[in-house]
Amino acid sequence: MSPVVVIGAGLGGLSAAVHLAAAGRQVIVVEARIEPGGCCGTAHVGAYRFDTGPSVLTMPGVLAEVFGAAGQELRHWLPLRRLDPSYRMVFDDGSRLDVLPEREAMAEQVRTVCGPAEAARYERYRRLLDELFQVEWPMFIDADMTRLGALARPVALLRLAALGGFRRLDRLAARHLTDPRLIKAHTFQALYVGLSPQRALGIYAVIAHMDTIGGVYFPESGGMHAIPVAMAALLEKLGGSIRYGVRARRVNADGDGVTGVLLEGGERLPARQVVVACDRLAARRLLPEPADDWRLRHPRHSPSCLVVHVGLDRPLADQAHHTLHFGRTWRETFTALAAGRPQPDPSLLVTCPEPDGEAAPDGHATLSVLEPAPNLRHADWNRLRPELEARLLGRMAELGYGDLAGAPRLVLDPPGWAARGHSAGTPFALDHRFTQTAWLRPSAIARRVPGLHFAGMYTAPGVGVPTVLISGRLAAERILKEAR
Repeated sequence: MSPVVVIGAGLGGLSAAVHLAAAGRQVIVVEARIEPGGCCGTAHVGAYRFDTGPSVLTMPGVLAEVFGAAGQELRHWLPLRRLDPSYRMVFDDGSRLDVLPEREAMAEQVRTVCGPAEAARYERYRRLLDELFQVEWPMFIDADMTRLGALARPVALLRLAALGGFRRLDRLAARHLTDPRLIKAHTFQALYVGLSPQRALGIYAVIAHMDTIGGVYFPESGGMHAIPVAMAALLEKLGGSIRYGVRARRVNADGDGVTGVLLEGGERLPARQVVVACDRLAARRLLPEPADDWRLRHPRHSPSCLVVHVGLDRPLADQAHHTLHFGRTWRETFTALAAGRPQPDPSLLVTCPEPDGEAAPDGHATLSVLEPAPNLRHADWNRLRPELEARLLGRMAELGYGDLAGAPRLVLDPPGWAARGHSAGTPFALDHRFTQTAWLRPSAIARRVPGLHFAGMYTAPGVGVPTVLISGRLAAERILKEAR
């Protein structure tokens, strides 16, 4: 058989490539950058190293399955440690809630902060989250959505409706919880899928399940970028090849389907199957006209973010890996963001990885702070950037992190995300409104171009490390079925 060509060495592309190579297929990955990772990237400022994409790993079993497909143990390639706490929530009234994965420990946290009655309600809500997850995982997440028939599961849909999966997320949480702090702690995750808790469906409560029940993990060394590095090394061990610094120009096809990939330098790679695992809108220039997808005619992108990565001259005492500082307002911040305006009083996500001896010099540390922000479709970032960066640094000083203005730092704003290849200047792809979910999300196959497959955030299951890994596995499974 001719090789399978994978365009993009991000997590989705590497997942597809590893599964294919483990099944005995010859695989060539072409990657425009000089290293693997895609959205799960890395950057250096002087002696400091930062993760420029995801900052934690949830559902590590999904990653373990990638290595397991090749008969390998994840722990031998990439040791992980579970974070304790998973998150630290700091509210505008000064109260604090540590999110712990163990049921009894978390219930005790809620009892201490919110009272015994709310702790009882939390335990019931936790059971509901687990039920939602058990129904949704095989139906929406770990499922191939290239056929409309994938949704034809009336019993599961009725069960999902009965559990509140089609309510709005904020209403679902408020139906079971009464303390506003606990409701915020279980609904802010809607922003991960580009929506406010008032617009997101209750099915996205499963993200809170992944965060608050499933546990949160981080590589022992190398940061999150260690994940694609390990996957790339596994692929090469299996005999696959990765060509870095090589840009695809065109996916060629004839009346029978894919015939190969034309590279920028004029070289042609023959192939009967291709996986496009990069920004789907940016990839349009690569694709034959019949590959156009009607679902992309009016794409609705997620909001973006302003991220400031800072090198610290000392570690911070008693600092969790993730600390979420909630602003004083709640609904108003989402209203502003939906209208394409900066949030008036944003909640900030601060990431302080435990020093691993590589990300910073001895006795130093790194810090990253993320503020949700409008994408390029809705704001003039030449004007906004200095204003929001100064406000963010001022807020960090107010929160007790000190004066960071003179520290070594890297700032990523929507123009910066666009320069890294993200359409509309957002690293979160399309939002997950109902009309961009499951079968309605851009298809993972081009029906009129046999052999052309897609993986990554722009297709189902959607945004997030576990879901992107699954999209790569699903692409590999379809290709292997085609060859039978």
